[in-house]
Amino acid sequence: MRRLLTVLAAGVVPLAAAVYLPTASAETQDASTSTYAACAVPSVKAPAGTRVESVSAARQEGGTITGTGVLQGTVTGVPAFCEVTVTLTHPGSGDHAKVRTWLPETGWNGRFQGLGGSAYLAGDNNVGLGTAVKNGYAAVTTDAGVGDVVDTSWALNSQGQVNTALLKNFASRSQHEAAVVGKEVVDAVYGEHPAYSYFTGCSTGGRQGYMEAQRYPDDYDGVLAEAPAVNWDEFEVATLWPQVVMSNEKTYPTGCEFAAFTKAAVKACDPLDGVKDGLVNDPNRCDFDPRTLIGTKVVCDGKELTVTAADAAVVRKVWDGPRTTSGKKLWPGVPVGADLSALSTPGSPFPVPAAWVRLWVAKDPSLDLSTITYDRFTQLFKQSHAEYDKVIGTDDPDLTAFRDSGGKLLTWHGQADEFIPTQGTVQYRKQVEQEMGGTKKTDAFYRLFLAPGTNHCGLNGQDGSADGLAALTAWVEHGKAPKTLPATLINDEGKQVTRDLCSYPQALRYTGRGDTTAASSFRCVTPNRH
Repeated sequence: MRRLLTVLAAGVVPLAAAVYLPTASAETQDASTSTYAACAVPSVKAPAGTRVESVSAARQEGGTITGTGVLQGTVTGVPAFCEVTVTLTHPGSGDHAKVRTWLPETGWNGRFQGLGGSAYLAGDNNVGLGTAVKNGYAAVTTDAGVGDVVDTSWALNSQGQVNTALLKNFASRSQHEAAVVGKEVVDAVYGEHPAYSYFTGCSTGGRQGYMEAQRYPDDYDGVLAEAPAVNWDEFEVATLWPQVVMSNEKTYPTGCEFAAFTKAAVKACDPLDGVKDGLVNDPNRCDFDPRTLIGTKVVCDGKELTVTAADAAVVRKVWDGPRTTSGKKLWPGVPVGADLSALSTPGSPFPVPAAWVRLWVAKDPSLDLSTITYDRFTQLFKQSHAEYDKVIGTDDPDLTAFRDSGGKLLTWHGQADEFIPTQGTVQYRKQVEQEMGGTKKTDAFYRLFLAPGTNHCGLNGQDGSADGLAALTAWVEHGKAPKTLPATLINDEGKQVTRDLCSYPQALRYTGRGDTTAASSFRCVTPNRH
């Protein structure tokens, strides 16, 4: 059965909350097994600065939940739940942001979970919501009034100007408003507040988690922010660097050639942690020179290619990262070990930075990115930082309010992240240490774990796994700060290995004995800081 009730309102929805009512008494059923009979529209008070346009409630049977839009995926075994949808607008902005809260009909664990987005998708595509409900959470997400992962039709208005209201939604306020609304819905439906509240997200979702900690420190007890897209205004432009290099050098290595450079670098730098295990534990220590491959033969699609000096020069610039024509470093490059072809297909730049530069920075949808010179690149980089750092940079190191509220921030980031250079996150962590009184004081509420050989969001099951949420809940609810984060990684041979990821600034080193695929054969040491 699917029951849908919709109400239009301004400000407060004038309906008494017809909440879930237990069908059995507390004497016969405890909270974890109670069955609730009603899924009705609750009263919802508009968060500050917004107006409630509508509220609906629908009972869903659960079962198999399939992702929507470009991001697919499925989750099975989802129990029945109540879906409450609240549409908000910011008066005068013409936006319509949908906030969806899913509440398990039975087995609520007393916790609340906010879910972040990916690329230009501001919220979840149902798979995360389904997983949260399956695990007993009441969960919330928002579309911020924008589109799917690569939908940027909202960027500019009809006059060709940046839609500042929707950008602000996407950048900061939508997740806060979702937290406010979601908790209100939970309180109305269950008749009690969540005991603990958590935010989870990777990439854009990771950036949203950092924004919550920076600007809305009381929204969540714990934030799990994975491969966070902090420094958005800078790294998004920097992600175009491989395309700019190839265009300016007029050299376009094939995917096979890029793979050959990556394989050679991993082979050369793999032993730096004391053992050859197919993983580069600290890419910053890798000084492999791509020029050593000049003259090497590479077979690609049945054709034999020869690596040239020009190919090596391109790879060297890509690894080094963006610089001005005078040599000043602008941003870290693609990490050694990352998939270079993901960013370097000739004429096909990664769509997220391509849209950012065309629409928000240049404000020219027809801009031919292949014509960007090194000088023009520097200008675009600096312009993006000047215009958008305070809007979406998400790099404020002052986490005093979050710390004082008792909040805990946990992050992991793959060291072979092809889209968001790991060093940007490391740089932010160092800035927080400087702001908050050093490593030890920062570790009390914020911990960073770096995952060797792991690609973008790769510990979410695509290229390994780690249960960061379990570590975060143990930290928040039991005071057990994670010294390590157990993870399954994939080495350069495609084999699974286990590692206990180290809390930054420590890094993994081989003990000198034992199985190189086992976490027990490695320990955490403090290397020289870079």
